[in-house]
Amino acid sequence: MSPEPTQGSGGGRIAALGDRVLEAIDLLGRFLVLAGHTFRAALQPRFPALETLRQVEAIGSRSTTIVLLTALFTGMVLALQTGFALARFGAKPYVGAVVGLSLARELAPVLTALMVSGRVGAGITAEIGSMAVTEQVDAIRSMGADPVQKLVLPRMIAATISLPLLTILAGVLGVIGGMLISASQFGISPNFYLQTIYANVTVTDFLSGIAKTFVFGWIIAMVGCFFGLQTTGGTVGVGRATTQAVVLASISILISDFFLTKLLLIL
Repeated sequence: MSPEPTQGSGGGRIAALGDRVLEAIDLLGRFLVLAGHTFRAALQPRFPALETLRQVEAIGSRSTTIVLLTALFTGMVLALQTGFALARFGAKPYVGAVVGLSLARELAPVLTALMVSGRVGAGITAEIGSMAVTEQVDAIRSMGADPVQKLVLPRMIAATISLPLLTILAGVLGVIGGMLISASQFGISPNFYLQTIYANVTVTDFLSGIAKTFVFGWIIAMVGCFFGLQTTGGTVGVGRATTQAVVLASISILISDFFLTKLLLIL
């Protein structure tokens, strides 16, 4: 009797890949449903204004220190590396232009979003995830209230408002950090440093960087809330959901940054 045919390892890998693709599509579908529900919740009466203000303080004000420290040292390192690189071509005095453009268009928005994602995104997921596993979200539904309007909407609006403001502060402090290094390391006067920024960084450069942060803030809040509401499995599940939220939000920020940059360059 001949042996029964067995499934090859190649077929098993293809089946596993198909399962992952279907799982990713299902996850994306549930995320889009939550996003649509959140949009509808914003149009309903009884807007949670007080909770939104509380979230602005929690997301924006409490993230200021880590964002400003990141921006300060990023500006200093950027000026240091740029100064040595431009010195090879005799263009060292124009460190300010490179630092200003880099911070305005890319570094300030992206680094601010990544820092806030690590701090705020993890906090949102852990908070809502803990409520989900202890059935507090179900209790909100049982009282006839909408958990999306009470939990998701305030955090989404707060993150979307706070991130542009934090990015502006980060850009200013990054420029100051670059100015300190330019003056102490390369002998560039602060006045000339600032003049090169004024001459080369336009309003369009500044606004293109700020425009991205509204999308970044939306991504951070929505991803955090989504994984929080999907949490199961007790405290272990909360930790797993928090890790997934931070990783996915960070990757989404970097991917969306590329496409937003392409779009803004076309406009």
